[in-house]
Amino acid sequence: MKIKRALISVSDKTGIVEFARKLNEAGVEIISTGGTMKAIKEAGIPVMYVSDVTGFPEIMDGRVKTLNPYIHGGILAVRDNPVHVQAMKDHKITGIDLVVVNLYPFRQTIEKLNVTLAEAIENIDIGGPAMIRAAAKNFKFVTVVTNPSRYDKIAEDIQKDGGVNGMLRMQLAQEAFEHTAAYDDCIQNYLIQQINK
Repeated sequence: MKIKRALISVSDKTGIVEFARKLNEAGVEIISTGGTMKAIKEAGIPVMYVSDVTGFPEIMDGRVKTLNPYIHGGILAVRDNPVHVQAMKDHKITGIDLVVVNLYPFRQTIEKLNVTLAEAIENIDIGGPAMIRAAAKNFKFVTVVTNPSRYDKIAEDIQKDGGVNGMLRMQLAQEAFEHTAAYDDCIQNYLIQQINK
């Protein structure tokens, strides 16, 4: 599966600028959000703001930005299903072949001294897990990356072969579901602690 378009939205920006640079050099179009887009743009790497794709601004303090058919349709479309392909054409949805997302730092937030419940709640990521899970579900066609330690290998494969092989896509999907499961477990444990106070 040739990777032509990537969506990058990360809280942990370790290595992301160099990864984006390699993707750009390989001819991959990059879509991004907020702080990630700013970091990529400031490095002189071409990047498209997610709002330019969705036609809708980030709203509600960033709570709603990627929860949109132009994003999720692009991730979830089954590329060899004629009905899906037609829906993409009808609604002018472009496929997203690579999803690079890591989540709001919920664990780091609740480990701070005197953190409030409100602060903790605002660090529960919604759009990130939705994109990760969508990409992981559609690993037959989409590569999902949640761990910065994977960037070099993914970039190397894209530069060499134009994409990532199917077995690695499945491994990355498993890692992605593990990542979101651990994230949700952390949240539910925190809420149990609040209930039992």
